[in-house]
Amino acid sequence: MKLLTIPPAGPATPLLSLKAVSFDCEATTLDVKSSQILELGAVAIVNGEVKPSLHFASYIHGAGTIPEESVRIHGITLKKLVGAPDFATAYKRFRVFYGRHVLLGYAIDFDFELLSQECARVGLPWKPAMALDVRSLVRVLNPALPDHSLETVAAWLGIDIVDRHRALGDATLTAQVLLALVPRLRHRGIRTLGEAWGACENVEGRGQVITVREGLPGRSMARVDSFPYRHRINEVMKGPPVMIGPKVAIRRAIAIMVESKVSSLFVEPKEKNGPVGILTERDILRAIAAGQESALAAPVLRFASFPLVTARANDFVYVAMGLMRRLSIRHLGVSDDEGKLIGALTQRDLLRLRADEALALSGALADSASVAQLASVWHRLAEAARALVEEDVDARDVAAIISGEVCALTARAATMAEAEIAAGQARPAGLTYAVMVLGSGGRGESLLALDQDNAMIFSCPDEAAAEAWLVQVAGRMNAILDMVGVPLCKGGVMARNGQWRLSTSAWRHQVERWLSRTDPADILNADIFFDAVGVHGDVELVEDLRNEAIAAATESEAFLKLMSLSATDTGTAFNWMGGFRTDEKGRIDLKRLGVLPIFSAARTAALRHRIHERSTRGRLAALRGNLAVPQRQLEALSEAHSLLMAAILRQQLSDIESGIAPSSNVDPKALSALEQSRLKWALQQVKSIPDLLDVPAA
Repeated sequence: MKLLTIPPAGPATPLLSLKAVSFDCEATTLDVKSSQILELGAVAIVNGEVKPSLHFASYIHGAGTIPEESVRIHGITLKKLVGAPDFATAYKRFRVFYGRHVLLGYAIDFDFELLSQECARVGLPWKPAMALDVRSLVRVLNPALPDHSLETVAAWLGIDIVDRHRALGDATLTAQVLLALVPRLRHRGIRTLGEAWGACENVEGRGQVITVREGLPGRSMARVDSFPYRHRINEVMKGPPVMIGPKVAIRRAIAIMVESKVSSLFVEPKEKNGPVGILTERDILRAIAAGQESALAAPVLRFASFPLVTARANDFVYVAMGLMRRLSIRHLGVSDDEGKLIGALTQRDLLRLRADEALALSGALADSASVAQLASVWHRLAEAARALVEEDVDARDVAAIISGEVCALTARAATMAEAEIAAGQARPAGLTYAVMVLGSGGRGESLLALDQDNAMIFSCPDEAAAEAWLVQVAGRMNAILDMVGVPLCKGGVMARNGQWRLSTSAWRHQVERWLSRTDPADILNADIFFDAVGVHGDVELVEDLRNEAIAAATESEAFLKLMSLSATDTGTAFNWMGGFRTDEKGRIDLKRLGVLPIFSAARTAALRHRIHERSTRGRLAALRGNLAVPQRQLEALSEAHSLLMAAILRQQLSDIESGIAPSSNVDPKALSALEQSRLKWALQQVKSIPDLLDVPAA
């Protein structure tokens, strides 16, 4: 592994998967103006791990004298400097070593002052690199320490000290301190490099601490082919699929390919209820090359591949591209939501759909073998969203992509958690279960201010054993998601909590209870459940339960009336002068005052009219042409939903770049006059929700 080949970190990089270089200088004295550097040392952190093999260490020749008191501290004498490179040579090598990576230091301003003075002395240009002062992070977490020396901090964190007051030793210790701080920082809501920069500035005072951001890596993803992220597989697939029996001869298969103008055939199962297979042009060429003419009479079963890899028709095209890339295949089957094979998709179909490699998240999540690797992949989500926004992709499509990755990440976390628990405790016999994503993730409307909304459903002859096993899987899954960058839900809507981890019969009882109660909390819980989507395990358990719940809800007029009233119970977005009603930070919560009322209304209307769509856009679209629904308000709410989502997403991307945790709060003053006008129009459309739901206005 070479450090130069590792992409540098940026503001959105999780601290858990940080790539950085920790460095230290040893000098003749502590007086910067008269001191000279005697030694430079550095070590790399890659994906949240110290890599001792990736290090830099060099004495520096040139000091006239070294005070005895300094020698007693670091042990560096003039004799040890004989034959060492001068500062100019050593510094140039150091610059090559760390490249464009973030530099970590402890009281880093002292080291930067030394480097600046030395560069000036030898006529080298000096520009500070991206940097983070680990001492400032210590002050964020524990300002009450008696002092903030490395020795005191190491003792607090339980880190053994090795080679103290040597450049490489202190650089390594600084790196270890940072990694030990990461879990503590996460509990304080500081998860990314940008948020760490912001925390340092807050504790030290802006301009009083070295958190250099100049020279941030360029946005190489700013221009991408956005087609794979705006279109779904059913728009580019070919169908219906061309099937062939397993005993049909290769010669006949070739004729069918020519007649049908296809490059592959789907092969019927070898046995009843078995998987479908695939025979491609390449399979036939290999067969002929191996068996020559005799291969033409052989059955296709001998050369076909089983099982056929499929993608869902409703998935975005980039999911198919990720599957093909990860599995090194050129053909996919396409299935509907019930798993029925309805079409085919080939690499040839996708040649014109080139997406930037950095945006191929789907396969990378599935390939991640550790939590740190997951975090490393996950931070690219914000970069992908930024690239799509700059391509003017509809914010609702960007949200659908983010939600798809939330579901993929949840599935991967569940798989990892299940494997860890099963390694120490056998899975109960007869257990089937599924993990579901609820709320915005289930609706396909997640943006970048994420938290967890998930649940489990299970069936097992021994429910007590299943519960004892699943509580461990759920706890570990939620912990992995939290470490990667999807925080724990403040409302407790997570599978680790018993009320969101139930057997099929207990879930049915829970839904019945929700539908019969008038408590606002029950209405809210039922609301997010209607958006549920299965992401791991036996997902049919989720679909069956959701379908039963929707059927029951549509029959309960009292419940629908309560949902309607809840959807229309919104605050006001405007002050008495007609301006935006903002908080003490000058921001307005567009989710609470705009997006939430709209998606709640769409969900309620969908239930009332027996519509099974999950997304707000899909639900509103399904209501078009319904004479019982006012069409003008319907179209206005759909457009308002798009505008509000876009405003939130753009603010979130700006906040991430600035080291501010993303939220749904938007600063209207940061918008142009036209954007403010459009935002006001969007928020005013919320007033039409009572008309949509046929509820008297408050």
